Amino acid sequence: MILGDIIERNARLYPEHAALRFEGRTITHREHAERAIRLANALIALDVRKGDRLAVLAQNRPEYIETYSASELAGFITVGLNYRLAAPEQAQILADCAPRVVLFEAQYAARMAELVPGLPAGCLLISYDAAVAGAHDYAALLEAASSKRPAQRPVESDTAFLIYTSGSTGRPKGVMHSHSSFFEMARAMAQISAVSQADRQLIVMPYYHIGAKVEQFGYTMYGATIVLHRAFDARAVLASMASEGVTAAHLAPTMIQMMLDCGEADRHDLSRLHTVCYASAPMSEVQLRRSIATFGPVFMQVYGMSEAALSTVLYKHQHVLEGTPAQVARLASAGQPVLEDEVRTVRADGSDCASGEVGEIWGRSKSLMQGYWGNPEGYAQVMTDGFMRTGDMGYFDDEGFLFVVDRKKDMIISGGENIYSREVEEALLKHPQVREAAVIGVPDARWGESVKAFVVLREAQSVTAADIIEHCRTQIASYKKPASVEFVEALPRLSSTNKVDKKALREPYWQGKDRQTV
Repeated sequence: MILGDIIERNARLYPEHAALRFEGRTITHREHAERAIRLANALIALDVRKGDRLAVLAQNRPEYIETYSASELAGFITVGLNYRLAAPEQAQILADCAPRVVLFEAQYAARMAELVPGLPAGCLLISYDAAVAGAHDYAALLEAASSKRPAQRPVESDTAFLIYTSGSTGRPKGVMHSHSSFFEMARAMAQISAVSQADRQLIVMPYYHIGAKVEQFGYTMYGATIVLHRAFDARAVLASMASEGVTAAHLAPTMIQMMLDCGEADRHDLSRLHTVCYASAPMSEVQLRRSIATFGPVFMQVYGMSEAALSTVLYKHQHVLEGTPAQVARLASAGQPVLEDEVRTVRADGSDCASGEVGEIWGRSKSLMQGYWGNPEGYAQVMTDGFMRTGDMGYFDDEGFLFVVDRKKDMIISGGENIYSREVEEALLKHPQVREAAVIGVPDARWGESVKAFVVLREAQSVTAADIIEHCRTQIASYKKPASVEFVEALPRLSSTNKVDKKALREPYWQGKDRQTV
């Protein structure tokens, strides 16, 4: 089955059911399929062929999903372009994927003018909005195109998407997902979420990120309704969840924190909400307790990455606040492997770790990427016997719950001891005046590296570095506590995933120095 089969199936089985709700508009499954088919035919008429890349520079909007769907029907490859990146960063991605078409919205017309000189010869421009000089008009193309099923079709092994990595460890890489791998990924997501056609799922994560696409398609494949937001605003999302009767949502932990902090969560009727899937980063135990107290036992965590969107899941019923010490401790875990996914923790010599022993996390599944676009060497570097080496460090407990303790590159080695930043950050976040925290290793003449903490305090709060260090001493072994604390207004974040950018935090301290774990 190709992904486009789902679009046509929904149009047959649920023609008048809402596929999308966006800013007061309703688009039915029939309407969505027709618009996607017209776009596919319009592009074919412009000599766009199977395997050609369609790059998209836009915020979330129905036309973005239509572009994905047109590719799924006709075999194009969609590339979501991170609109938050600087022009040179976007140009680098465009040079890598060499698009046949770039679709964009009018607010990025000036940026497109900057990018055009670097595009391949003959690259077509299409504006989603009002006429833009040098670009085809999206609405006019659809109006003139046929609504008959495109003759051009992909097969399951064809590449469907390129998802570009954040580049936190170097140059962004285009992760290739086939129709079959992405179908398995979305089906697994739907299974763990117990999706039904009656669901109304809120999507606010940007569509250049794999999380938005896989979550959306997991619900779409069952004919559910997507409540789409262009961008995140805590108050607007809370209001929409109530007015639209949202039953499920996909949110990053930082978004959940902002919804808690805005002070309006208790003002809305969210009684239909049964699932909030959080990903991109873990939630601290402190934040989980506060979130469950506010929204109820609706939280489910998935752990994965662009190369394989999910590997483990911590189900709603496994978020145990009051239970045995082992059950409560699992709030800090990433859950257990998803059905049909193989997840291992591996020693440096390639052998499997024992229970409780930290090693690199390796994964293998049907949803694993095909490779990195134009970069077979990079693909070979992360693969061993069909397993992908994630670069994350973790351990399993005796019931197969995976605890992700750090990125391999973020592990701090101080005086010969391995210190995992996640453990120190958890200790910091248990301080009542700490809102956010990030930990890195910095050069130390005596110990090689020492622990440095960056702390964001809650509003109208004051605390000293000595207070923070002493608090950590009560939570973790003394050698793990921060040697220094820096108070900051905000933590730097990667624009693609909203994860803390530890590379940016480390850079001022390691310039001109050789760091083994960078």
